[in-house]
Amino acid sequence: MLIENALADIALRLARAERVLFITGAGISADSGLPTYRGVGGLYNGEHTEDGLAIEDALSGEVFALRPDITWKYLAQIEENCRGALPNPAHLAIAELERRLDRVTVFTQNVDGLHRKAGSSDVIEIHGNLQELFCTACDFAETVDHLAGHEMPPRCPRCGSVLRPNVVLFGEALPEAAMERFLDALDAGFDMVFTIGTSGVFPYIAEPVAWAAQSGIPTVEINPLQTRLSPIVDYHLPLGAAVAMQALMQRLGAPA
Repeated sequence: MLIENALADIALRLARAERVLFITGAGISADSGLPTYRGVGGLYNGEHTEDGLAIEDALSGEVFALRPDITWKYLAQIEENCRGALPNPAHLAIAELERRLDRVTVFTQNVDGLHRKAGSSDVIEIHGNLQELFCTACDFAETVDHLAGHEMPPRCPRCGSVLRPNVVLFGEALPEAAMERFLDALDAGFDMVFTIGTSGVFPYIAEPVAWAAQSGIPTVEINPLQTRLSPIVDYHLPLGAAVAMQALMQRLGAPA
């Protein structure tokens, strides 16, 4: 299907929708200047970090327990790359749709907080948020704008223990409360499901898309690359997130 025809069809379906789910990954933040960590332009495309570990190992719960300095080194690099980033037209379009439709839910793998900065309120950050810190030993917790000026690893001002961000490290379980919110949202139902900038390698990303497609719910993938989700969805838009969402919003009559 030609891209123009697909955009027209998707916009028509979106205009009729009342409840829409957006599942987003690192690709939606690429137009905000953030690296996708894997793939084209990724921050960690090499096989190993300078510490001799794969990035998945360096950012694992197991390594954090033994060497929090190593894990924090790469968390700080990610945070520095996110620092000062602003929502791009894709984030802003989703927030605008929330104001127009009955319900727009965002289920994101990202820890950059850009969906909330854009104005989306129904956001499920399944991997957490880098700006939320808590102590590994006591009940101290705080939210910070950035990590500039913090010692690494950061220490608790109350007890001196290591702080950690409220993010899911590799090898750790997903947060139960966030998953329950997501499952409740799925049970409530959606008229349309979008995936934007995610490869869908994790079952909790791919399975809801497959369920929607099998249930006859229109599904849309926005990703310049083909992924394992591409054969499943009704529409694959081989575009960047900002370009695709701007094109859809223009067809819905939003200001350019």
